[in-house]
Amino acid sequence: MAATGSEKQGADENAKAFYVSTPIYYVNDAPHLGHAYTTVAGDVLTRWHRQRGEKVWYLTGTDEHGQKIMRTAEANGVTPQEWCDKLVEEAWRPLWEHLEIANDDFIRTTEKRHTDRVQEFVQDLYDKGEIYKGGYEGPYCVGCEEYKLPGELLDGEGAYEGQKLCPIHKKPVELLSEENYFFKLSEYGDRLLEHYAANPGFIQPESARNEVVNFVKQGLQDLSISRSTFDWGVPVPWDDKHVIYVWVDALLNYATAVGYNENPAKFGETFPANVHLVGKDILRFHAVIWPAMLMAQGLPLPGKIAANGWLMVGGEKMSKSNLTGIKPQDLTSHFGVDAYRWYFLRAIAFGQDGSFSWEDFTARYTSELANDYGNLASRVAAMVGKYFGGALPAATADGPAETAVHEGLAQAVAAADRKIGEDLDFQGGILAVFDFVKQVNGYITEQEPWKVAKDESDEGKARLATILYTAAESLRGVAVLLNAVMPDTSQKLWDSLGAEASLGALADQQVQGAGAWGLLPAGSTVTKGAVLFPRLEEPKKA
Repeated sequence: MAATGSEKQGADENAKAFYVSTPIYYVNDAPHLGHAYTTVAGDVLTRWHRQRGEKVWYLTGTDEHGQKIMRTAEANGVTPQEWCDKLVEEAWRPLWEHLEIANDDFIRTTEKRHTDRVQEFVQDLYDKGEIYKGGYEGPYCVGCEEYKLPGELLDGEGAYEGQKLCPIHKKPVELLSEENYFFKLSEYGDRLLEHYAANPGFIQPESARNEVVNFVKQGLQDLSISRSTFDWGVPVPWDDKHVIYVWVDALLNYATAVGYNENPAKFGETFPANVHLVGKDILRFHAVIWPAMLMAQGLPLPGKIAANGWLMVGGEKMSKSNLTGIKPQDLTSHFGVDAYRWYFLRAIAFGQDGSFSWEDFTARYTSELANDYGNLASRVAAMVGKYFGGALPAATADGPAETAVHEGLAQAVAAADRKIGEDLDFQGGILAVFDFVKQVNGYITEQEPWKVAKDESDEGKARLATILYTAAESLRGVAVLLNAVMPDTSQKLWDSLGAEASLGALADQQVQGAGAWGLLPAGSTVTKGAVLFPRLEEPKKA
């Protein structure tokens, strides 16, 4: 099982945690690549901040109420709770463990610690006059669990001729008319716009920010926060004929999971989130409704709402309804878990849509992981073994070529730390590290240690020792920098370099210090372990 972040915590316990959340995922079916993409991104971000020595809290979980869950359970002949329990325990939790997700908590919206607090939050808003009773009629998408504006709908074709479709799910909406309770969302438009203006980094990327700002400028409607046509949800505390709208219920997980109205100390040191990672299709809920709810309750707003793009397969958004929901295990069984974690963050700029293909994954794996990175690690270990009996030699003949490598590592550390730790530019941070890997490969090619080894003079031996020390010390830095992305292979490299004995656990190495030169001591035992990225076999055809 993946280690949780709390097991690795070494920071000041009184400090504000660096709090990151994923969306809580709807459990109407098993997870696909899109869910895993966001969750791996959050895991890399929080692992990175742990290796900055910071206190971290990483939250994920499942959204288990609403009409879609109820209908799915009914179609499968079980109760909604039975359906949720089955999916969470057999699909969601096992996948996160398989992908080495080091989350600190997993919240389920059917848990009492959540449902009780949701009722208290909504009751408080009602008591403050922020909620009133009214009626509403409009087109509703069960897949989105959201009323749609008429202008958003698509005209149906073929089997759906004459019907209006949800633009995301491409399925007919239902015209609903019911008596509901409403939150006075319309009163928060100006305050939201002021917040966006004062905090330009609140919504990322810029295209997502512009979309939200334009939406709010058009004027907000009050939000229906209850449903009365079904009962699978958290009951409205003052009127049990209604259940709380699933999105109000779901958004509150970010507060209930860290002790809202239950554990003031925990809540104070964790809330609000530094980063909410969300899919762009649920951006408005997080960037409009959620901050308005917090404003109404007098609670602080999150630091950043970061919307990732869609994963596309064959030009279609990857989703269960579009039948493009490839299972992560389909890929990890072939490429391995670490390569899987690396690929999507390396191949797709976070915040933009990106296409997945088996061919692209194979090409990048072979070129960058196997040939560039894995081969470098194998060559260096083999040469230290061959020429120095596995004992890392000391560097005593540094020259301009070595200075360039020293500077290259320092630059890679600075760039990766800024891009991953601050900008959420996972692709840019990974590329900075792999540019350095290419630099080290070029250094070895130019220095030709296999030729230098033929020079048995003291000068030749010193030169060979310096080349191999420089390469091994470079790999020490790379292991630290890639630990958040590829923890298993980074640990294998760390062990191969003999770094544990002299420098301690890899997880305890701080990224900011990874660029300091000369940390790996001469005399360290270097061993040639298993190949980090084995050659891929062609998948068997059914």
